[in-house]
Amino acid sequence: MYSKLKDFFLNRRLTLFYLVGLVALISAAQAYFGGLKKFQAEAPEATYTQYNNYIIFKQSFVHFIDGKDLYSLYPEEHWDLYKYSPTFALLFGGLAWLPDWLGLLLWNLINALALFLGVRMLPGLELKARNLIVLLSIVELLTSLQSAQSNALIAGFIVLAFAMMERGKFLWACVLIALTAYIKLFGLFAFALCLLYPQRWRMTFYGALSVVALGVLPLLVVSVPHLASQYQSWWRLLQSDYVPNVLSLIGVVRAWTSLALNPNAVLLIGLVLFGLPLLRFPYFDNYKFRLAMLAMVLLWMIVFNHKAESPTFIIAMVGAAVWYFSSGLSVRARNMLILSAFVFTSLSATDVFPDFIQDNFFDPFSVKAIPCIVIYFTVLYELVFKPDQLAHS
Repeated sequence: MYSKLKDFFLNRRLTLFYLVGLVALISAAQAYFGGLKKFQAEAPEATYTQYNNYIIFKQSFVHFIDGKDLYSLYPEEHWDLYKYSPTFALLFGGLAWLPDWLGLLLWNLINALALFLGVRMLPGLELKARNLIVLLSIVELLTSLQSAQSNALIAGFIVLAFAMMERGKFLWACVLIALTAYIKLFGLFAFALCLLYPQRWRMTFYGALSVVALGVLPLLVVSVPHLASQYQSWWRLLQSDYVPNVLSLIGVVRAWTSLALNPNAVLLIGLVLFGLPLLRFPYFDNYKFRLAMLAMVLLWMIVFNHKAESPTFIIAMVGAAVWYFSSGLSVRARNMLILSAFVFTSLSATDVFPDFIQDNFFDPFSVKAIPCIVIYFTVLYELVFKPDQLAHS
């Protein structure tokens, strides 16, 4: 029975394609038919859809073409602020005109299939390995899609960009990374992958061109002053949105030690650590080193992201799964770490664990974030101090 299940999920090309599509369909139906919810206990009359994030994205396009400030509150339409770029608001117009049930389903499918395509296009790995990466990420994919979030799209585009770089399609790789940055700014750090290739200067040009082109794309429908004012509002919002979440590295330290770390100091340390593997340039021509760098970038984006929350961990979990197949550690050590990530990161917020454990242990101690933090520092150690081990893994 076990061998048949293993063959069904890991050795067939289309099984996981259908599975991620089913996850997108279930999450969309769950949100669309889930009724209304409230976000403020003190204002019970204010209720919103279960797919509130999708409504935020959809209405951002409406607000943008109507000349309204994207970054103001619109409590009569949705809860919370729009926090992405004007470019993303424009691009979401491709879905905004559709009825919610169809737009939400397509949005979830775009996220799920981008991740699937990115992983399946990874070179240098057997089909079994690529399918296992998808399987290890499937619970986090569901968590992200249940909130109609964009995190699976970001993870998928970054992995796909890496696959494109490996195939010499550098322009498309840079466009994909630039797109992630216009969704969430930390996508910019994926441009560091360009430094691993001899064509780094060409990619620097492609990257700059992509960022500029996507940045001015909204001028197709709005004036220069209007777009400039939107970017100014976005910048003000980003500056004010700096309270760390409990699942960030800062939040984990506070949960376990009661220490309130300075976010700027933590980010500075994170930037220094991020740059250390890039000093090991003699190893850039080794595929396992580059694959480990991809894993490191995906994990770093969440470990040092002060706004990390449960739906963002699809990015880190993909990074952890990619690390598993790039690591030079023993099989036993890798199995232990990836299993802890699957159990305590992916399953910790599900009904596998009773509310008593979640409320009294997992939530107060930010357990969900810990395995990804451990794996991040593991891959960092391997990249900086054990690159020969990666080369021979």
